[in-house]
Amino acid sequence: MSELNLPQILDEAPAMAPLFEKIKNATRLSALVLATLSLARALAVMLLESELNRRAREPVKWPNCPLCGSKIESKGFRHRSASTLAGLIGWKRRVGRCPKGCRNRQFVPYDEVLGIAAYQQTSDELKHVACALAVFVPFEISAKLLGMIAQVWVSPAGIWHWVREAGHRAMEQLDRQLQELAEGEEPCEENMESALAALPLIMGADGVMAPFRPDGGSPAGKADWREVKVGIFARLGKRINKAGKEVTCLKHRRVVAVLGCSEMLGARMVFGAIRQGMRTAKQVVWISDGGPWLWTIYKEHFARYATGVLDFYHAAQNIWKAAAACLDGATEEAKAWFGQARHMLRHEDSNNVLRDIRRAMKIKDLPESSRDALSKLYDYLNKHCKHMDYKRLKELGLPIGSGMVESACKWLIQQRFKGVGMRWSEDGFNHLLHLRLAWVNTSFDSLFLNSRSPNP
Repeated sequence: MSELNLPQILDEAPAMAPLFEKIKNATRLSALVLATLSLARALAVMLLESELNRRAREPVKWPNCPLCGSKIESKGFRHRSASTLAGLIGWKRRVGRCPKGCRNRQFVPYDEVLGIAAYQQTSDELKHVACALAVFVPFEISAKLLGMIAQVWVSPAGIWHWVREAGHRAMEQLDRQLQELAEGEEPCEENMESALAALPLIMGADGVMAPFRPDGGSPAGKADWREVKVGIFARLGKRINKAGKEVTCLKHRRVVAVLGCSEMLGARMVFGAIRQGMRTAKQVVWISDGGPWLWTIYKEHFARYATGVLDFYHAAQNIWKAAAACLDGATEEAKAWFGQARHMLRHEDSNNVLRDIRRAMKIKDLPESSRDALSKLYDYLNKHCKHMDYKRLKELGLPIGSGMVESACKWLIQQRFKGVGMRWSEDGFNHLLHLRLAWVNTSFDSLFLNSRSPNP
């Protein structure tokens, strides 16, 4: 303890004596760690306040009043405080006003140097950590975790406001980027290693339902379920699993999402695809289920760059529905026909499956309902016949299922927005959604650099 110069510290801050006593009296490791952290925070507050006060006493070059042009005059020092990760800190800094009494705000040059706004009571790094917690867990739990980690007590409503501020910044940033893209200014590709850039680029999209408040403000009433459209991009790489076997894995994963129409998702996916190197990638694959809006996005934006792949398991599911409808449900005959058709689709040519369906449709005395089921299946598979070369895709080591998209819908939307009793307003959902997107896309930290938003 002597190395900390205990007498000098106690002379300057006698209130710290109980903290030193806690450290001396602690016997268990956990108690010793907590006591030491309490002392460290107290020392951090003391050092912060000392340094802030020292800098605030330095000479100030006062500006001119923007209304009358008179030189701003110092009105002495005024107290300022803020909650930080270290705790509540306070300091005094110079405040100036116009000598002619112009009705304007007070001038506090040092606040601008520190990057804090008028009436801001919380430092940005505390908001940063609180919003990071809220990305993963509800606001009430975020507040409790923040208190446990940093010994700073914030209300869940306060964290909600910070999420709204940061989410709004993320939405404004995206709007600017999309506007620039619409005006012909293309985004720059993300920097990535040459080995990563040489890997195939896989992309896809899907939709997932989320619960919203029926009338916007009040949570009362039946939930209004709305679709959130999600798109994902990733490089397809290899890794060795625990069994020593080489398996495929997704690298450099990026995600876009929107609570809106397919055109809005399409614009976001174009932006994301360019950023992920779609135009320079050696191989690009689009994979999704058979939703018409998904293939509209593909045809309008990506057909010239990407190989389209219909999710094999979605195609097989449609074959089973037709088999069950034609052959009296899950009979052995239906299972046999389905197994044969599924095997041909996966290991042979999809034209063989289409040929068998055409033959089945020509059977005499075939019930009209069965003929209708086969006709719908044929139209569906025929429309995607160019997207079902599964044998070749597997030989190339490319995926034939859209599991990565379905997985993205689960961890991006379901894990955070579909908890028990959750119902979202559109604004609240969008703000938090854009923070989760920023986290996944590695742009979360930039939202809190030099932010100058007042604390509500």
